[in-house]
Amino acid sequence: MIRFAFYGRVSTEDQQDPASSKQWQLHRSRALIEPAGGVVVAEFFDIGQSRSLPWKRRPEAARLLASLAQPDRGFDAIVIGEPQRAFYGNQFGLTFPVLTHYGVALWVPEVGGAVDPGSEAHDLVMMLFGGMSKGERTRIKTRVRTAMSAQAEMQGRFLGGRPPYGYRLVDAGPHTNPEKASDGKRLHRLEPDPVTAPIVRRIYDDYLAGIGYLALAEQLTAEGIASPSGYDRERNPHRHGRAWGKSAVRAILMNPRYTGYQVWAKQRREEVLVDVEDVGAGHRTVMRWNGEAEWVWSAEMAQEPLIDRELYEAVQAKMQAAKRGPQQRRPKATQRPYLLRGRLHCGLCGRRLQGSWHHNEPYYRCLYAQQYAAASEFPHPKAVYLRESDLLPDIDSWLGTIFDPENVDATCEAMVGAVDTTASAIARTEAQAAIKECDRKLEHYRAALDAGTDPRVVGQWIAEVTSEKRHAETALRAASADAEAVRMTKAQVREAVEEIGGLVGLLGVSRPKLRTRFYEEIGLTAVYDPHQKVVEATADLGVRISSVRGGT
Repeated sequence: MIRFAFYGRVSTEDQQDPASSKQWQLHRSRALIEPAGGVVVAEFFDIGQSRSLPWKRRPEAARLLASLAQPDRGFDAIVIGEPQRAFYGNQFGLTFPVLTHYGVALWVPEVGGAVDPGSEAHDLVMMLFGGMSKGERTRIKTRVRTAMSAQAEMQGRFLGGRPPYGYRLVDAGPHTNPEKASDGKRLHRLEPDPVTAPIVRRIYDDYLAGIGYLALAEQLTAEGIASPSGYDRERNPHRHGRAWGKSAVRAILMNPRYTGYQVWAKQRREEVLVDVEDVGAGHRTVMRWNGEAEWVWSAEMAQEPLIDRELYEAVQAKMQAAKRGPQQRRPKATQRPYLLRGRLHCGLCGRRLQGSWHHNEPYYRCLYAQQYAAASEFPHPKAVYLRESDLLPDIDSWLGTIFDPENVDATCEAMVGAVDTTASAIARTEAQAAIKECDRKLEHYRAALDAGTDPRVVGQWIAEVTSEKRHAETALRAASADAEAVRMTKAQVREAVEEIGGLVGLLGVSRPKLRTRFYEEIGLTAVYDPHQKVVEATADLGVRISSVRGGT
């Protein structure tokens, strides 16, 4: 008997049923290995992960790779039912040598069994499927972008996302795609919000009258007018919503959709290398602004305008005139390293601290009071600064204490004992509660339908709640997978802790990028309280292991 680990992947859980996708991939895998006496003893299945992500950045694939080095891994080979879902571009060439190193065979239906490391034909076939996978993804992206561009320009269709401040979403009838319409999906359009639409008109008029971004934000906040994130908390739970920010005012003044036309493609997604010195680390997606010449305008008005085109163009001309001319900047002699980039947060407002270079060394700062209206009376200094050199020695010293050989036992006990109190347990509870609430709403809506309520209205309610339930079920599966991933044995925990402990001593002599990668791998985060001059740091290796408080 040959023991196999199964690996599969599904990326778009909104369009594909993850359970069904896993079953047919697993069925195809078993049909390949069972005639040879194989049996699947372990399953690794990534949900909601793009094929373009390297294996090390997919949770289940990374867990599979990590298990290869374990002597008690429990399997001798890996079977993949659909190589195009597993390998993208050159990923096979980066992954297969690792499997060969640990003596783990790879079976795929396309070669009728195990991939032969010495076969040029097998290598060509697998590389071909990687190229086909990349080509398929590129074709889908091109097709979707072209279709959305045509829908925006020719039909003026609302293409999704949150409605701009000043508008609200209303039902626009059944979906034009018969299959989606049969599932209860409906189209939406923008309609002026009676509460916020007048505020948009006022912002445009006041700006032309000479009132600046921050002054407008101060006035609106002082008058008790809710900011965009404060007015729509459901769509903006990640923002504080306490006060208007000058960036919110500026975004409203730059939005052409207030003229009544549908405008699409103001931004585009680009994939950039995570690390130019390590192409195998893959890409990350970033948003870039397109020039106005690349925007797609609808041929006719798509919704009721809040301002006329002349007012919009007058505001754009004034904003353009207020811009500084092109600045000649000397190129930096070297890249400025911020070792804790993205890992520090302000303890007052919760925002992530920004890197700032002063006196030839890195600082981290929060400029909340310079960007948001002070009329909210939120107690925040004008600027909060934290010097990196004041913090790093304490961080490294604390990490050295946690992973010191004398403290390994205590650290391992803390990690093993913390499994049931991790964020995944909380996420499971929240997801289960959300599913229960959705079931309650669906039962109530069905009763309303039986009582004679307009089927179109109830159908929209049911579609929205069904979508919420599907997302909650996805969150529940992800949280359950996270919980399973951290159920490590004490021996596995000790091995991981000892490995990290051996690296802590190298922090002081490592290159900045390696140190940054190390802090990322151990899940280092910190919150700075500027009033108390205290930083609370936390390290997380899949489970919370410890926290420390120390002055700077």
